Amino acid sequence: MKNTVLTNIHSELGAKMVPFAGYNMPVQYEGVNIEHETVREHLGVFDVSHMGEFLVSGPKALDLIQKVSSNDASKLTIGKAQYSCLPNEDGGIVDDLIIYKIKEEQYLLVVNASNIEKDWNWISKYNEAIGAEMRDISDDYSLLAIQGPKAVEAMQSLTLIDLSAIKFYNFEVAEFAGIDNVIISATGYTGSGGFEIYCKNSEVEQVWNKVLEAGKDYGIKPIGLAARDTLRLEMGYCLYGNDIDDTTSPIEAGLGWITKFTKDFVNAEALKRQKEEGATRKLVGFEMVERGIPRNGYEILNANDQTIGHVTSGTMSPSLSKGIGLGYVTKENTAEGTTIYLQIRKKKVEAKVVKLPFYKNI
Repeated sequence: MKNTVLTNIHSELGAKMVPFAGYNMPVQYEGVNIEHETVREHLGVFDVSHMGEFLVSGPKALDLIQKVSSNDASKLTIGKAQYSCLPNEDGGIVDDLIIYKIKEEQYLLVVNASNIEKDWNWISKYNEAIGAEMRDISDDYSLLAIQGPKAVEAMQSLTLIDLSAIKFYNFEVAEFAGIDNVIISATGYTGSGGFEIYCKNSEVEQVWNKVLEAGKDYGIKPIGLAARDTLRLEMGYCLYGNDIDDTTSPIEAGLGWITKFTKDFVNAEALKRQKEEGATRKLVGFEMVERGIPRNGYEILNANDQTIGHVTSGTMSPSLSKGIGLGYVTKENTAEGTTIYLQIRKKKVEAKVVKLPFYKNI
């Protein structure tokens, strides 16, 4: 089990530590609901240093990224980031990722912790014919997510860059918390605004301490992975391994918006055909009408007790105080307002398909 640089600090702060994606990670400190509300109302800081980072450089960098990813990275300019996925050859997804254009002919690919080796091998396979420069810097870099509506105000004292001017999915490389060349990225997995901070392992303890100090008057707290999951689910954001995987296509998962057929990429022809013909199943959001908490793997039924799909993610929403979930259902059952049923133990529990996100940030 690997540790992040901050593992001992999390333990000292009273975090409950659990194994996650091969790392010892904080799942919660005070409790999921309190931490969730902190991010929605104020701000919190997550240690997500388990994530993977690949540097792709040189004159062939863009060629490689265009081949392996579904989105159109040629649209990126320096200082912009893009959500994308790595399609496999069988209609599924190797991983989802964020691509940053750091400078001309240099990109940072940020991938899921559990998929670092798998992604590296997959991209390397296609790079044999292309010849871009690739470096896996995952073990050298740390990542903090500072999320919540107070993030700009609270963190402004740590940098000379105007944080309010960094638009969503844009970033700056600047001094932050006394450290040079930090990536300050207006991205996140919570739907409450904020930044993700990339720095070297040797620098992250200083950044962590200064972030907590700067946010003290704004109600900052350290936040665990459990609240990260409830926050992302309220936004309808996919989690790799649950809502998307090697068997789910980006079209089925509602990720057609990051699947651009203006270029050639892995399995593009088959995915284009699926988009034109229509997928036989789709990922939908649903809210519980009756009492019940949806869980991964539960069967989804129609009124005639026929199985029409399965739940991929579910929770009791702290913001909405009701059960919410994501799941794949047959295309006839995807319309907003459709009544569906979950098989929860021996009981058939009513739910309805709703438009995402579940949580609307007013």
